[in-house]
Amino acid sequence: MAQPTSTIRLDPQTARVSDSAGPGEKRKIQALLSLWLRELAGSEYPSLQQILDEVRQQAKARGLTPEMLDSIPKGA
Repeated sequence: MAQPTSTIRLDPQTARVSDSAGPGEKRKIQALLSLWLRELAGSEYPSLQQILDEVRQQAKARGLTPEMLDSIPKGA
């Protein structure tokens, strides 16, 4: 059974390093990239909505109201 492949865009310098790597080095790069991607996929990153909800709860716990937050000038 053939291994699946994936194409990833790289910056020019990284592409040169990858292209000039020998077969053994390419296997090491592939193994490291596979481990890194699996680690990223398996880790739990909060969604933007979860982050906003947490900030909203912390603001409320500190006595800030939506009106008070709206009164803060944008970019301040």
